[in-house]
This record gives sequence, C-alpha cells and structure tokens, in this order.
Amino acid sequence: MTIIINEELRAYIDPLTLNEYQALERSIQTEGCRDALVLWGEVLIDGHNRYAICQKHGIEFKTVQNTRFTSIEDVMLWMIDNHLARRSVSDFQRGVLALRKKEIVAARLKQNEEPASAESPAVEVAPKQTREEVAKIAGISSNAINQIEKIQRAATPELVAAVRSGTISINAAATVASLPSEQQVAAVAGGRKELQQAAKQVREMRAANQSSKPREEKPAAPLSAADEKMASLVAENNSLKAQVAELTLALKAAREAA
Repeated sequence: MTIIINEELRAYIDPLTLNEYQALERSIQTEGCRDALVLWGEVLIDGHNRYAICQKHGIEFKTVQNTRFTSIEDVMLWMIDNHLARRSVSDFQRGVLALRKKEIVAARLKQNEEPASAESPAVEVAPKQTREEVAKIAGISSNAINQIEKIQRAATPELVAAVRSGTISINAAATVASLPSEQQVAAVAGGRKELQQAAKQVREMRAANQSSKPREEKPAAPLSAADEKMASLVAENNSLKAQVAELTLALKAAREAA
C-alpha cells in the first residue's frame, strides 16, 4: 500500500506535545492501532502520528477511504471539524481552527463572486461568518475569538507558543501582544510570572491613560416646542424681576435724596 504524506496537511493541525506523543506511542504499543487511518486516495489526511508510530515499531494498521472531497480545501475543512470535535483541543486551538475555517469560507465566497469559467467552476459555499458564528463553531466566546485574532496579528512566535502550551491565558497573551517584539520575547523567557506581570503593567498603563483623558461633554438634547416656550417664559419672567429690582432701588434712592 502506498501512503503519501502531504506536508501542508500534516502541518495544518498543531502537533502533539512530547507528553501527548509519548502517551499515544505507549497506547499503540500496548493495544495496537485501534483507529483506522483516513486516506483521500493515497494521501493521508488523519492519523499522521499513529502512522509514524506504527512504521517505527512495525505495528499493523487499518485504513479507510474518504471519497467525498473534491479539493484540498475540502480536506482542510474536514480536518478542522474533526479536530474541533475532540475534547482534548484547547480553547486557543479551537479559536485558531475556527478562524482557519472562516478564511477558507471567505476565499470561496470571493471565488464565487468572480465569473466562473469551464476551468474553474463556481463552488457552493456557506454564507460569510460573523465573529459570533465563528465563536459558536469553536465553542468559545466571541471576545476570546477577538483576542486570538489580536494574538495572530501581533504576537511573536515565542508568545504564540506560550499561549498554545497554556503558560499564559488567551486574555493575557492578547494584552502582552501589544508590546514591542523584544519585550514580548523577554517576557516569555522570564516564564509564567514574568508574562503575568507584563500583562498587568500593560493594563495599568491603559487604565492610567484612560483616566487622564478629559471627558467629552455630551451635546444637549434638542428641546421640544413646549420646552422652548417654557424656557422663553422663564427668561422673560427673570428679566421682569430684574427690572422691578432696578426700579425699586431707584425709587428708594430718590426718597432718600428728598
């Protein structure tokens, strides 16, 4: 049997940690390879770690074909859904996978907007996904999705590795990602406490900047016709009171002079 390893597909999903890989290896050596490897033609699309372990130790394995796919993007979408269904996937990994799914769907939407040709016919796709819908797919909050997007845009590889391993939370990593690259790297090198301290300092600095900003006065709401009439009467009344006061003072001064 010929099995082809597509490096893009193998790297598409985050690799197991060393402890996870060793635990899987012990399980396969003890109980054999219970789950079949999934192939698309000759291309392996699920079971890369199991395949490597079976090859290393000469352990037999079974394969099953998935013939529903028409493109590499179909395979990627299937891989994403397959991994999102697993309990062991962290919230950060869930968010990353859901955002990858969103990118594929967005690319297909763009392709569908262009005139189709015989060589590249239009493909049927789902509607564009909102952040809330992406969060629902991932099983996490929309705020967490927003923070993961910030991490993907601004975090250094070291900081991404730290949040992926659980050394720092998604929330704290998104905060630290606002720092210059060298400060991010230094914080990661300092370990969990240094990362937490860096996130705390950024939050305190933001709070101080926010409190120092002058408050913007809200424009007064427009008056209704009745309110405008009442305001005019009050102003006229105040003017009359002022005139009466002035006349009273003048009369008193005239009497005193006489």
